[in-house]
Amino acid sequence: MANSKSLMLFSGRGYPELADEVGKHLDVTVTPQDAYEFANGEIFVRYKESVRGSDAFVIQSCGAGINTWVMETLIMIDALKRASAKRITVVLPFYPYARQDKKHRGREPISARLMADLLKTAGAHRLMCVDLHTDQIQGFFDGPVDHLMAAPLLSDYVLAHYGSERLTVVSPDSGRVRTAERWADRLGGTPLAFIHKTRDPLKPNEVVANRVVGDVAGRTCIIVDDMIDTGGTIASAAAEVLAAGAATVVVAATHGVLSDPAAERLSACGVSEVVLTNTLPIPPEHRFGCLTVLSIAPILARAIHEVFEDGSVTSLFEN
Repeated sequence: MANSKSLMLFSGRGYPELADEVGKHLDVTVTPQDAYEFANGEIFVRYKESVRGSDAFVIQSCGAGINTWVMETLIMIDALKRASAKRITVVLPFYPYARQDKKHRGREPISARLMADLLKTAGAHRLMCVDLHTDQIQGFFDGPVDHLMAAPLLSDYVLAHYGSERLTVVSPDSGRVRTAERWADRLGGTPLAFIHKTRDPLKPNEVVANRVVGDVAGRTCIIVDDMIDTGGTIASAAAEVLAAGAATVVVAATHGVLSDPAAERLSACGVSEVVLTNTLPIPPEHRFGCLTVLSIAPILARAIHEVFEDGSVTSLFEN
């Protein structure tokens, strides 16, 4: 008798609402499980249904308390492996430790590579992530990596709400220029600008002057980045662009880490709107008046469907 493929969806406790939303798009119910911590902090996970032979997709958003959610993910993978799941795909909308992707100085770790090794050792066959901090992280995992992009979602929103205005895409620093270039192309070839940071060689890691390079005067400027943590870089970039004569400033980013004091900085820096996706949970205390959150669930659901059906994930992002 031929066996039919079985898609099973699993959710970590980091952001179960996102997994439920993905499940609704797929018409699949998240598999019930017992997950809790012992008194000493050890994590326990047990699935309430058989997973034998399934095509398992584990969704985990590693937000605040990131180390707890990383460990829980590894334990969930191990439980699936030992319960004979046929294939385990780990869906990490926000890849943990992605900023530690290389050594800046001696005696530093490359923690992004360590994360990939841990996931592989636990039993993951495939990874699915959204807007990795750097593309090279795809090569850290010894297996297929589906690198999804939120730019179509974010840029479509920007075009719908600001497309009639004179736009300039702004990179908050030189490291994000390539991302800004892709945004400029998606917005129809808009001008590009970036913040040039001048550093004092006698004061390591201290920026002494910022300068806007590009045409921003009288224009609606879209500052783009992959993530916003404490909001310092974005708030500084917004202030510089406004000082250079920008008419309006809009911020668009994929991952809203929003560690304190991000909400305070972003609400007070003069931007008209901050547009994020829900790759990470944003609690009420980290929300503010000009914040807009778009759902990444439809993109995740389509990608999961393509992987399950042996289709093409790349085709989802081809114009």
